[in-house]
Parts: sequence; structure tokens; C-alpha cells
Amino acid sequence: MAYWLFKSEPDVWGWDHQTAKGAQGEEWDGVRNYQARNNMRAMKLGDKGFFYHSRTGLEIVGIVEVCAEAHPDSTTDDNRWDCVDIKAVRPFAKPVSLETIKADPRLSEMVLVNNSRLSVQPVSEDEWRVICDLGQTEI
Repeated sequence: MAYWLFKSEPDVWGWDHQTAKGAQGEEWDGVRNYQARNNMRAMKLGDKGFFYHSRTGLEIVGIVEVCAEAHPDSTTDDNRWDCVDIKAVRPFAKPVSLETIKADPRLSEMVLVNNSRLSVQPVSEDEWRVICDLGQTEI
């Protein structure tokens, strides 16, 4: 299993929107960055991800799961763009802020710390464990 981080502005698509989609999940569409798209193309069913509120909040608020592998993004006719579907798994008991992440030396190599603009990014297994612990949620 691989681990990922999905960034979204909470006023556009937040945790509450994601959880409202239930078990069928929702397309993670509208991504127009090649690196982020390639990350989604690498995802497999069952991969887990952090749901991160960007712009406002700046915190990881929950865990999602890939429920459909890469397929054409329905928001465009341009065949260069793919997306995956994700579903909410569980919220964090305690959201983990970007400030907390940046302050933790165990997370100094995390993509979120070093390339904060990338909307879909990989997370190492060690980073996953540290953040789940900080968020007081089971792995």
C-alpha cells in the first residue's frame, strides 16, 4: 500500500463534502499539474491518503482511501488529465496543522514541507505513522 496527501480548499471541497459522498466516494477532479496527475496514475485501490485543508485551515483533517484507480477526468475533454476517486475513511481526533508538521524534525523531508504547492503528493510510511499519531487516529 502507498500513502498520499490530497489538498483542497475547504470552502470549495472540504472534509464535510467528502464524507457526505459516503462509500461511493467522489472524483478527485480538476487537477491540472502533471506531477500531481502522475501521482494519481500511480495509485492503487485501497491506497490511503491524508485529506488536507489548504489556503484556510492549513491542516490534515482526516483519512481517505482510493476507491477507483486513475481514469479520465470528467471535468475536461482533454485526454491528458486523469483523476482517481476517493472516499472518506475517518476524521482525525485532532487535526494536524502545517505549523505542527513543519516543527517536527521527523517530517522535515515531507513533500508538504518542501513543495507545498503540489496538490496530490506522496507520503512515506514513516511520515504516515507520525502524522496519524499526532492526529490521534489509528493507522
